[in-house]
Amino acid sequence: MINDKFLRACRLQSNDTPPVWLMRQAGRYLPEYREIRKKGSMLSICQQPELVREITLQPLRRFDFDAAILFSDIVIPFLGFDVDFDLKEGVGPVVSNPLRSAEDVNRVAPFDIDEKLPFMARAIELLTSELGVPLLGFSGAPFTLAAYLIEGKPSRDFRFVRSFIHKEPAAWNRLATRLSEIIVMYLSSQVRAGAAGVQIFDSWVGVLDEATYRAQILPHMVNIFAQLKSLQVPLIHFSTATGHLLKAIAEIDFDVLGIDWRISLKEAADIVGSRAIQGNLDPAILLSSKEKIKQEVARILKQAEGIRGFIFNLGHGILPDTPIENVDYMLHCIRNPLMEL
Repeated sequence: MINDKFLRACRLQSNDTPPVWLMRQAGRYLPEYREIRKKGSMLSICQQPELVREITLQPLRRFDFDAAILFSDIVIPFLGFDVDFDLKEGVGPVVSNPLRSAEDVNRVAPFDIDEKLPFMARAIELLTSELGVPLLGFSGAPFTLAAYLIEGKPSRDFRFVRSFIHKEPAAWNRLATRLSEIIVMYLSSQVRAGAAGVQIFDSWVGVLDEATYRAQILPHMVNIFAQLKSLQVPLIHFSTATGHLLKAIAEIDFDVLGIDWRISLKEAADIVGSRAIQGNLDPAILLSSKEKIKQEVARILKQAEGIRGFIFNLGHGILPDTPIENVDYMLHCIRNPLMEL
């Protein structure tokens, strides 16, 4: 029997306690993951189905999570593009030949997912044969993927991609359209292989103003989610620092809204209406004391009382130096909300 608490929440059905999973729950904070990392680079490991399977399962052996998320990286589709990139330790995705002109957009074109990225489906097939919880696949959103392609590396202000949108609007829309096509194919492949739901990360879109978002991003996001609806699995939209964009984001037809810690659950729920809400503990809280963890978990659970379909998660990925015992304690607080310290 598969634990269906997560899927029930996505369908706005009741649970005795909220389902829980964490962004980046598989990976860098676990000592067993760090042992595997000695075998190769992040980019290399992501292309080895057996290792992806093992890393995805590691947190589930330690913790009582209600969903698994495939171990991978949002820039893996770049392997199908004419771009030279790497995942650098302590930095993130680095593209050595970033897109800076309208002509450069031609280096990004749709490709055969199963031919270029066969390891992705194979890893999912291995996992779904033994998991007792739903497996989530994921992808980056067009803006966030384009941010890496155009900036060339993580940025504080994403000035190159912001200026590209305004200086080269036709080229931007061509790029966003091509990325949208790839995202739909990529996530469809994951669901065909056995993923029970998918999350789209628009991690950096919060740097845009609402007018630019509505004109240059929203139409592509609406189109992506509309096409994914036919997959008949929960669709999660996640972004950070987007409180000012949430009314526009609410116009997208997703099933679950993932939020960061900068906005309250109630405020988000009031904007997006009768859809599931996922979030939103500040990952830094897990670096603090047990007393603080219990206090913040209780605060979030209190906010979630009037929300149908609440899924407990962090407001972003778990931090690498998070103590394992604090994750365990957080889960205990969620499962036992009336306990004493």
